Amino acid sequence: MALKQISSNKCFGGLQKVFEHDSVELNCKMKFAIFLPPKAETGKCPALYWLSGLSCTERNFITKSGYHQAPQNMASEHGLVVFAVDTSPHGYNIKEEDENWDFGTGAGFYVDASENPWKTNYRTYSYVTEELPQLINANFPVDPQRMSLSGHSMGGHEALICALKNPGKYKSVSAFAPICNPVLCPWGKKAFSGYLGTDQSKWKAYDATHLVKAYPGSQLDILIDQGKDDQFLSDGQLLPDNFIAACTEKKIPVVFRLQEGYDHSYYFIATCITDHIRHHAKYLNA
Repeated sequence: MALKQISSNKCFGGLQKVFEHDSVELNCKMKFAIFLPPKAETGKCPALYWLSGLSCTERNFITKSGYHQAPQNMASEHGLVVFAVDTSPHGYNIKEEDENWDFGTGAGFYVDASENPWKTNYRTYSYVTEELPQLINANFPVDPQRMSLSGHSMGGHEALICALKNPGKYKSVSAFAPICNPVLCPWGKKAFSGYLGTDQSKWKAYDATHLVKAYPGSQLDILIDQGKDDQFLSDGQLLPDNFIAACTEKKIPVVFRLQEGYDHSYYFIATCITDHIRHHAKYLNA
């Protein structure tokens, strides 16, 4: 599968690159960003995948999170190859695809759609968990046995469900303001009914709160940061309490930090990203 390099920039000792490729799962051209630390020049490194939220692309994280500038540039210090993934396919001219910011373009919700007209192209779950890692492992100096996930909002939802649906595949998981119980929130109901239809058993297969209740896997330590002044927390879109309760019942360790004064923005992510990189490095380099 051919890769086309879009850009390459020296950054804090490493290289920040963007690539484009033809996706089989999504049947369109997709972009992803990759940060290659100096250690990648001499051997294989662990991989940390970042999944962005509604309306975002691969660029939001690399331009707004400040993760390159974390103290001592922790991605370079710990030898982490960091990927930022686009949120959805583009350019099909499907009716309704570009009518709303929270459905269609930029809002694929990382599911494999089962309903027309979305099911042919909106297969972002398989893209993130299968196609993209295979592409990455074949073309970059990464260790396929050492992968972790982090994400924000809709991407935080995906990070959690990927880890819970694939026990042992990922070494660690973290999230900023994730959509924790989408079957019960307005965003989730809108997206799932459109992509997955009216059968709510299909919805639960992409809901972290439901998945954690049946999680059969090995130990999984979860880190979640949530801004206390997040407008979407107060609007009932995120529902972290439901997820925390399910984790507690299942005895799955989760560190949940409600951060006073912070909102849903990348300013919040930039404030706490160092802790998340440290969390992943602990497991990826164990």
